[in-house]
Amino acid sequence: MDSPILLLENTDQATKQALENVRKRKVKFDRFKLRHNLTIWATIILATIFLTYLYFTVASIYSYSFAAMFSAFVNDSNNFTLLVFCVGMYGAMNLLKGKKDKAEKEYHELRCEIVDRSKDFWKKDEEWKNRHLVFEMMKNMYDINLYHEKK
Repeated sequence: MDSPILLLENTDQATKQALENVRKRKVKFDRFKLRHNLTIWATIILATIFLTYLYFTVASIYSYSFAAMFSAFVNDSNNFTLLVFCVGMYGAMNLLKGKKDKAEKEYHELRCEIVDRSKDFWKKDEEWKNRHLVFEMMKNMYDINLYHEKK
């Protein structure tokens, strides 16, 4: 468990565990979000390189005939290799988008559950009055908003 969550006062162990779980889900979501953004940029850059290579090696030289362009495209093995890389990067980008969306859904559901069950987590009057300190710590340290359900 992360040390700022362990050091919380006026919270029981179950509440600390729920806060730790939402922190872990946020880290997982952020990691997939970063990876997805990196694959988007890698796909764009690779596609740009491929299209530029295609223009200079096929389109500009054999522009007089489609059949000649197609023949030149098929005869150069670099075209097939770059095409496979572009399609592979596009597939990886879509795969990571699905994982990112799943991680975001899990994180958001757990965060909303904590918001909904806040009366159960902080039952005593003293705990209820000091819960804003926990909310502020989670917002400042981990960028997790527990004040309301909306993102």
